[in-house]
Amino acid sequence: MIAHFAPKQAGFTLVEMVVTVAIVSLLTSVAVPLAQVSVKRSQEHELHRALREIRTALDAYRQAVEDRRISIAIQESGYPPSLQVLVDGVPDASSPDGKKRIYFLRRIPRDPFFTDPTRPDDETWGKRSYASSPEAPEEGDDVFDVHSRASGTGLNGIPYVRW
Repeated sequence: MIAHFAPKQAGFTLVEMVVTVAIVSLLTSVAVPLAQVSVKRSQEHELHRALREIRTALDAYRQAVEDRRISIAIQESGYPPSLQVLVDGVPDASSPDGKKRIYFLRRIPRDPFFTDPTRPDDETWGKRSYASSPEAPEEGDDVFDVHSRASGTGLNGIPYVRW
């Protein structure tokens, strides 16, 4: 006698589908927070780079004042009156014809945590004048330092305002 076997059905059982969905959701629940941390780390790296670039330009401006390449009034601090001055440049006092300019930045970088695209780049930063204290930075007649206006805290536990 010849035995006939039923043909094997193609497809997945309900149990196999449930296990697959559970594994995919577990992997997703691990991957999403890692992706969010990666994005935040990237923004923090960009913030650190932008702060370093602006602060280096502010220090170069101050050094040019000390080297007497920039003329200032006696009552001025020796720091630029605005961030835009770093891009626009200032006349070089050591130039014999007075036509040479000193530039400190090609452009003002944006604060990566500032989300309003309608504001100019220099308005994305909080500014501290030379006359204000480090604990309570306030804007004034010059730009001594800059800080982020972001209200969050970095991955290192330090608020962005204090970077």
